[in-house]
Amino acid sequence: MSRQAMDVTHRLVPSGAGRTHLVEQGSGPMVLLVHGFPESWYSWRHQLPALAAAGYRAVAMDVRGYGRSSRPAATDAYRMRELVADSAAVVRALGEESAVIVGHDWGSAVAANSALLRPDVFRAVGLLGVPYTPRGGPRPSEVFAGMGGADEFYVSYFQEPGRAEAEIEPDVRGWLAGLYAALSGGTMPGPGAPDPHFVRRGGTMRERFPAGPLPGWLSDAELDVYAAEFERTGMRGALTRYRNMDRDWEDLADLDGAPVTQPSLFIGGGLDASLVWSAEAVAAFPTTLPGLLSSTVLDGCGHWVQQERPAEVNRLLTDWLAALPG
Repeated sequence: MSRQAMDVTHRLVPSGAGRTHLVEQGSGPMVLLVHGFPESWYSWRHQLPALAAAGYRAVAMDVRGYGRSSRPAATDAYRMRELVADSAAVVRALGEESAVIVGHDWGSAVAANSALLRPDVFRAVGLLGVPYTPRGGPRPSEVFAGMGGADEFYVSYFQEPGRAEAEIEPDVRGWLAGLYAALSGGTMPGPGAPDPHFVRRGGTMRERFPAGPLPGWLSDAELDVYAAEFERTGMRGALTRYRNMDRDWEDLADLDGAPVTQPSLFIGGGLDASLVWSAEAVAAFPTTLPGLLSSTVLDGCGHWVQQERPAEVNRLLTDWLAALPG
């Protein structure tokens, strides 16, 4: 990484989690960056200097349960309303009244719900990788249980406490390397290969990860950063997010079908399975994201959009931010 990319400030600020760790760079209007699974603030390492150079106060947080942020013991402490509260707490703790929020993967859901629940704080929302899907339909666990046929969908696999931890924690680095490669453009399994999003009954996710080099966007040193954090914290905090999906469905019933009305942006990877599963959600953007100003699918890109294609994502983000109403 460049010297500029490492010229960041680390802080611990109070939040409902206890303390939230964040990294910031630059000055100007605040842009809060929220990562997904299994990542950390570090997934925004390419965006922090680019946003700072464009005149923004870029802030990347460790979501509760990850990195240096607090890891509450209770499972229900990882419900969506708690994560939204943490996002708002970070903005206030840094002395700001409002911010733009941008999320990737689970962070996309956190960003969308932050915009819905705290429109007084979040004036615009960017969604990367995972399209906005309003709350609604059957209970999530019932939906996931019906996917996969003879195999088990990875979300169901993650929902059973201790099960995925037993697979991942004996070799965190190897598992992360396999998952990152499995969902990256250029290293994901080809057509006809078993889908790594599904687990053989009695098997593991790792069985379907590709064998081979790291994806081009991830160096050994960068993988070491991720691995060191999860080796230190364990995987429970990160996985507990999946164990609250039914609870969120109950908690957020008042948001059933609600559109996100703030100015918005979407960036997806053309090879990301999330776009296939959520094709109807993307088609519904005119209704569900009426403030959508920019929507881009990056050809040949997998799931890790801001790391796989940082230059394009940075350009799209800064162009969108510049176009936001003052």
